[in-house]
Amino acid sequence: MDTQTLWSYMQGFWASLEQNPWLSAIVGLIILVSVALLAGYIARIIILRVTKMLARQPALHWVSDLREHKVFHRIAQMTPSLVIQFGRNFVPELTDAGRNFLGNLALAITIFVLTRVISALLDALLDIYSRTNYAKTRPIKGYIQLGKMLLFVFSAIIIVSILIDRSPMLLLSGLGAMSAVLLLVYKDTLLSFVASVQLTSNDLLRVGDWIEMPQVGADGDVMDITLHTVKVQNFDKTIVSIPTWRLMSESFKNWRGMQQSGGRRIKRSLFIDAGEISFLSDEQELRLEKVRLLSDYLVRKKAELASWNEAQGEVAALAANRRRMTNIGTFRAYALAYLKSHAQIQPNMTCMVRQLQATPQGVPLEIYCFTRTTAWDEYEQIQGDIFDYLISVLPEFGLSLYQQPSGNDLRNGLLNKINAPQAIEEQ
Repeated sequence: MDTQTLWSYMQGFWASLEQNPWLSAIVGLIILVSVALLAGYIARIIILRVTKMLARQPALHWVSDLREHKVFHRIAQMTPSLVIQFGRNFVPELTDAGRNFLGNLALAITIFVLTRVISALLDALLDIYSRTNYAKTRPIKGYIQLGKMLLFVFSAIIIVSILIDRSPMLLLSGLGAMSAVLLLVYKDTLLSFVASVQLTSNDLLRVGDWIEMPQVGADGDVMDITLHTVKVQNFDKTIVSIPTWRLMSESFKNWRGMQQSGGRRIKRSLFIDAGEISFLSDEQELRLEKVRLLSDYLVRKKAELASWNEAQGEVAALAANRRRMTNIGTFRAYALAYLKSHAQIQPNMTCMVRQLQATPQGVPLEIYCFTRTTAWDEYEQIQGDIFDYLISVLPEFGLSLYQQPSGNDLRNGLLNKINAPQAIEEQ
């Protein structure tokens, strides 16, 4: 086909457009949309390449976060709607109603894409903030989620008002009448937001804290704090999601104070058989004086008792009027000296061995102290070693642990009673 023939075809096409206004408008719209899509493609290439070069600069490392969340990609997506919005006036034979509808549609698309840009920007800011030192003490994920929720609600109202060509205040006035319904629907959201603000402002909860909340089956580390839920990974690797508002309406235990103090408490009792408690004999005193941890205590205690008994005069000659050392008291002093000399026990925290009220299971001697470590496995190892030793050393003081008789003990005792008369007869 030569140039003259092509030119004649074009002249005929333009003549047909002049004769058919609707065909002219359709062609103009096709050209406008094509130009808009081409402009969007070019804008995306330029924006992405420029931001890629900027992201290589160490001082602009935050640009990589924006690229990762496709902030610039979504900004480029606004170009076609903007071109259509400003180019609709150049479409020939387009009616005022069509031009108005096309402008409203393009504006609604622009606001929709802008909403996605702001949402992606908030996600990128959350990632940037999560790498700072304040992220653990002041988490903002709940606020970001609330901000995105409000953003989507107001964007939806504006988009609908643009499409129906009405003022947004008309829709907002209708929402005001539905406020009671909205409060009922978003009750958990409002409660969770208030609880999130209180937890954050009072520094009651951080990511990484070990919390314990038996009523919901939570006993582990906080993995994530969001607007509606707090995710906790238990020590058995199960995951519990707790509604945020329940952390303010109900009680929970946070072990962060223990971890920050540098010491974890040991609080466990040895139940001493009450039938083994007695005064120390002279032989026992002489033997226990050789124990390194007891030598100073026995010397001091003997002097104290001798002074007190001497002050009583002749009355102290009666055994009931004379003070003497007991095996359980001496063991209590030994256990305290052992704890204070232990390399894994905190010397600057409370350390004591106290006798509690006697029970049907014996006389409890409670070991109360703090370890130098808060690591769970090391703590259990230290605690086990301490009680292994103290239980093993009890016979040195003439003491033993109380233990309820088992079925074998009762059966053996009964057999011994049955066999005892037969043994006597045989003798």
